[in-house]
Amino acid sequence: MHELSLVMNIVEIADEQVKIHEAKEVENIELEIGTLAGVEMDAFLFAWDAAVPETVLGKAKRIIHRIPAKARCMDCGLEYEIGQLFEACPGCGEYLNELFQGKELRIKSLVVH
Repeated sequence: MHELSLVMNIVEIADEQVKIHEAKEVENIELEIGTLAGVEMDAFLFAWDAAVPETVLGKAKRIIHRIPAKARCMDCGLEYEIGQLFEACPGCGEYLNELFQGKELRIKSLVVH
């Protein structure tokens, strides 16, 4: 389950920030997770609930923004939302596209106190 390692990496980053700012804990954390980032959300939330309680994130308000995947057709240039990597362009039907949004996996903000 790679979601647990993702959660543990987030905990490590939060712990570093708490130490840098000489704080006690994280008040809130905002995450951006793309729909094609390869994160199974149920597994991620389960891992979060299992791994976070006794850490600096234990009392933090967690906000998750799901970023929809978007691609640009390499043939006609149309930009469109996609649900999977190899999806036909709704404009011309071609499959060659460039994914420009939806693989994000980052901490957008972290508030310590």
